[in-house]
Amino acid sequence: MAVQLDDAADKAAPRTGKGDAPPGRRGGRRAGSSGTPSAPARRTPYLLLLPALLATAVFLGWPMVRNLLLSFQNLNMKELIQHLTDWRGTGNYQEILGSEQFWRVTSRTVVFTAVNVVLIMVLGVLIGLLLARLGTLMRLVLSAALVLAWAMPVIAATTVFQWLFDSRYGVVNWVLDRLGRHSMAHYDWVGSQLSTFFVITVLIVWQSLPFVALNLYAATTTIPKELYEAARMDGAGTWKVFTSVTFPFLKPFFLATTFLEIIWVFKAFPQIFAINQGGPDRLTETLPIYAFTEGVGNLHFGMGAAISLLTIVVLLAMTAYYLRLTFKQEQQEENGL
Repeated sequence: MAVQLDDAADKAAPRTGKGDAPPGRRGGRRAGSSGTPSAPARRTPYLLLLPALLATAVFLGWPMVRNLLLSFQNLNMKELIQHLTDWRGTGNYQEILGSEQFWRVTSRTVVFTAVNVVLIMVLGVLIGLLLARLGTLMRLVLSAALVLAWAMPVIAATTVFQWLFDSRYGVVNWVLDRLGRHSMAHYDWVGSQLSTFFVITVLIVWQSLPFVALNLYAATTTIPKELYEAARMDGAGTWKVFTSVTFPFLKPFFLATTFLEIIWVFKAFPQIFAINQGGPDRLTETLPIYAFTEGVGNLHFGMGAAISLLTIVVLLAMTAYYLRLTFKQEQQEENGL
């Protein structure tokens, strides 16, 4: 089967010139070019990047520097009103890292992110593969539904879910009561840690599925049909086709999408805060909610700044494994060439 797939891939690959050489090259040099770009040509990419770099420095770099400075200060309401600067050094970081609450929130955030990303990727891939197999009309209807769900503002979607899971007038409790679960007639979905996380997870997964599903469907259209035909001729079933053709071909897509979803879920703030503000009893706080509660809610602005920077460090540590996989894949592709 591997031989057939390789042959099909070779047939699907476009020819680039005589003798499989890239067009416009003769003797290893580009036609009509000396091979050495001029000085203005070398500067052009940097000039094009300059506006984006300046905007990043102004709107992202300077706030990060200010946040870093605040994290070393004892900035409460008194210092804010009197315009005092009380440097504390690393005291904020020492207090946070020595707190059990920080480590509980960190582990909770990591588990929450992992569960959501797994659900988003599995369900999103299934819906994307379904889109690839549907007819034109049904694909259009499902794609429109996904786009509408994706286009809904976060706060509006969160408000809808609050209504759906309302203890007295929610549709979810009404449906469960009609199905015979009478104990759920007035169930308080935000009254416990697990049920609150369940509502938040359903909301975040629902908002994230369109991105994964639509991008996966678009990516599947780039796979040569000859590969699927060769796999089916070899007697491969649906799962074998996915593992031997779809997944290897779209591995960069899966890595990049997983990376983006980790970032998006990890920094999710409005959904968690609007549902129950990290309650009950701060049991559903994640790191972004924890930083906001300590910084703005308790008026410990220096502490909140330190927590936000530690949040970035934790996120970088989580994504380091993805970057390692990406670099490893690039090296394998270069060696294969």
